[in-house]
Amino acid sequence: MKDKYEVDLKENIPSFDKINIAASKSEFDMSSTMSSVKVHGIKQIIGIIAVAIIFLGIWEILVRVLNIQNYIFPTPSAIIIAFFKAIPTVYTSFFATLFELVCGYIIGVTIGLLMAVFLTLVPYFEKIITPYILLLITTPTLALVPLLMLRMGFTIWPRIIAVALAAGPMVMINSAAGFKRTDLAKIALAKSYGASESQIFLKIRFPLAAPMIIVGLMVGGIFGLITAVGADMVGGAFGLGNKLSYYSSLARMDYFFAVVLMTTIIGISIWLLLSALANKVTSWQE
Repeated sequence: MKDKYEVDLKENIPSFDKINIAASKSEFDMSSTMSSVKVHGIKQIIGIIAVAIIFLGIWEILVRVLNIQNYIFPTPSAIIIAFFKAIPTVYTSFFATLFELVCGYIIGVTIGLLMAVFLTLVPYFEKIITPYILLLITTPTLALVPLLMLRMGFTIWPRIIAVALAAGPMVMINSAAGFKRTDLAKIALAKSYGASESQIFLKIRFPLAAPMIIVGLMVGGIFGLITAVGADMVGGAFGLGNKLSYYSSLARMDYFFAVVLMTTIIGISIWLLLSALANKVTSWQE
């Protein structure tokens, strides 16, 4: 009868003459993409601003030269003016959508991370649960919002649940992939010193999987934002999505694009915050 220790490590001890040094940086690792958002010097800042000025300038000139009416396609200047005019009436909807996003995101991220840990520790259940996870991912979350509202009413909770359903699977898939791509040599060495599964997770798997986890957080955040705005459009009297429906029905496209700009600010903030976190994690690992 084989020793329990030998059986436990049979599939985990790698071939040391063929160790894949780049195991933590495979083609699916998007940490390099996130780190590319770093701004390197004043020249890059000037270049970014110059491109924005040229694009907005061409947009402004074309709309004016072609005499396109404001209710069809507004100029950037009209959108900026509408943006500041709309703040007193839209800020409550802005914070309502932000609250939906934050609450649903926290719930989704928590469940997603716990599920990723569970599937890593118990691989058997991954084969059972994966088809249902794929079904949840491929099903548009917005299609579930009317059903949730019929069961729970036109409150904020169906929107929070929808955001959680949109963000959670993205975090789970990326986190599980990161946990499984941990260098097996390190795990084998830790087990040889008697490390428990919890210690291996906290000291090895989690730190090395951090870039992939952040990718999941970023994708989940963007999906959650899209779902939150879409859920606001489906029903209810609050949220940025509701304002988008309201201004489009009035053909106030300058105000419509102003609300779109507010939504974009939230999305860019999510990207910048998580990109900054990814850059710190990357520099720490190096």
